Amino acid sequence: MMRRMTDIDTLPPELPSRPLSPLAAPPAAGLGLGLWLREGWRAGWLQRARVAGQQPSAGQVLAVAVLTSLVWTALARLQMVGPALFDAQIWLASWWSTAATVWLVWWALPAGAASAATADAERPSGVPAWMALYLVALLPVEFVVQGLTIAGAHGVLPDAVTGNVFYAWGAYLLYWGWALAVAVRLVGAFGASHARVAGFGWGLALVFALSAWQFNDPFWTPDRSGEARTPPMILSQEVIESQQKVLADTLAAIAPERPGVLDVYGLVYAPYAAEDVFKRESTLVAKVLGERFDAKGRTVQLLNHPTTAETLGWATPANLDRAIDALSQRMDRDNDVLVVYLTSHGASDFQLAAEHWPLSVQSLTPQHLRAALDRAGIRNRVIAVSACFSGGWIEPLATDTTLVMTAADATHTSYGCGRKSELTFFGRAMFDEQLRQTYSFEQAFATAVPLIRQREVDAGKPDGFSNPQIRVGAQIRPVLKALEDRLARKP
Repeated sequence: MMRRMTDIDTLPPELPSRPLSPLAAPPAAGLGLGLWLREGWRAGWLQRARVAGQQPSAGQVLAVAVLTSLVWTALARLQMVGPALFDAQIWLASWWSTAATVWLVWWALPAGAASAATADAERPSGVPAWMALYLVALLPVEFVVQGLTIAGAHGVLPDAVTGNVFYAWGAYLLYWGWALAVAVRLVGAFGASHARVAGFGWGLALVFALSAWQFNDPFWTPDRSGEARTPPMILSQEVIESQQKVLADTLAAIAPERPGVLDVYGLVYAPYAAEDVFKRESTLVAKVLGERFDAKGRTVQLLNHPTTAETLGWATPANLDRAIDALSQRMDRDNDVLVVYLTSHGASDFQLAAEHWPLSVQSLTPQHLRAALDRAGIRNRVIAVSACFSGGWIEPLATDTTLVMTAADATHTSYGCGRKSELTFFGRAMFDEQLRQTYSFEQAFATAVPLIRQREVDAGKPDGFSNPQIRVGAQIRPVLKALEDRLARKP
């Protein structure tokens, strides 16, 4: 059972203590701003705030709000490496939680400062006093938790620490648990009943949860104003009609399989139009498949980009289905090999990000891709996913006749997918470097992984090693060995 907090310290020795009669109101001239800050800091370490019988002025509450807000804003800025922009709209929206907290405190505390003082002259009292203390009391947890985040962002902490999912969750829970404990203890110290303290705690936990769910956008964002940006696509009737013809012509032009030849067919899918790195990478992979793996005329490139709306099919889930179906009708589904390469941003829910404004494009899931391949009856599959958290694609896509490799495991980001990147680290190491030297996907992957690790260390990747993954089905391995032997004999 929660202990009722009645043993609040009296004023600090250096402060003049003015005794109050049972019916007296708090003195008009109370503590100075510096002392409110000091006592709030003590409350942040779960110590007693020695402000019994005192009330802050309106100017002091405003000063505390301004000072603490400046500290929070500065700490958030330090988490950003490089130029950043401040979003005032998001910053203002974040104050809704403060308003909700004020209401909860007003509900929880005894009605009126005078009545509280009458009941116990040694207790702090009043919503203004509580808020002045609470805003400052949040600073210790802000300095501790945000300091750890800042250290990770600037490479002070080792990758093995910052890349650990338990570290991230631990810091998150530490922040909210500490802040909640400070708030609940303060409410109890102000004389709230056990029932109201409990109700306040649950209400504030709900406010915290809603903030994390709906109001978690950062008010500092990277400043990309100096970067060259490709103008967005103009979605006209001509573009739509041209796109339909381009896709139909592309699928109709797929070369048929050659009897007695183990052919490679390719499908390269890049659905994120806002960053040119995916255009460059998908074009490179299509070229490597054509030149190195004898897949010229047998590779379909689907790409979302403003400059290719009239030359390449759009990367949408519907077009992916159409391309897989068309490829399955041209290839020997039992003996040839289909190589699928996906490149985009990835999320922790394992969906491949899609963007082609003003066109609305659905994200792609591993389940969708697996269903399309199964429906087409394509047996031998090599699937590579270059995206953050792409390790989550392994299990849904794995079969005895499939090789799946990903740029990261299921809990880490990959690297090199920013606006200034030429290629992703995975695409560069695997296709631009190693697969130009070998026809073995397994060998290329094994050689590429340490290169990726070192480049991520050199680049200061903040969340640790991406940890690329590979899964090779038992029945695909001899097929790929036969392919290597054939390509090695190629003139």
